[in-house]
Amino acid sequence: MGSYSFDTKIAVILREDLAPWQGVNAAAYLVSAITHAFPQLVGAAYEDADGTPYLATLGQPVFVFEGGKETLGEVRERAVRRELAASVFTSDLFSTGNDEDNRAAVRAVGGPDLDLVGVAVHGPGNAVDRVMKGARRHP
Repeated sequence: MGSYSFDTKIAVILREDLAPWQGVNAAAYLVSAITHAFPQLVGAAYEDADGTPYLATLGQPVFVFEGGKETLGEVRERAVRRELAASVFTSDLFSTGNDEDNRAAVRAVGGPDLDLVGVAVHGPGNAVDRVMKGARRHP
């Protein structure tokens, strides 16, 4: 196995009380925002031995953590304070049916009052580590 050396880090924290399908859905949603904002993080496309092409994926790992509601709020606040790129997923987004309603649900609530179920952060590795302080590695 090769060693990993990246200038930046991607980390996701999910609320510890989510159903498995909710956590997976939120993580995918959150990381898609990071990928959109930083397309240079995407590696080359894949191809199997038969020549079948597959889409390119992120070229670096995503670290996944979990924590309580308070920890997610702290992560969001530290990311904003450090001006790191962040995406959020609130509990309201499980019941909206489209992207426009998702944005409206987030826009309707002040940052400290968001009912967060997930936050993703991208930035220099040491800054992301400090933002995730207090979070546990997701099992």
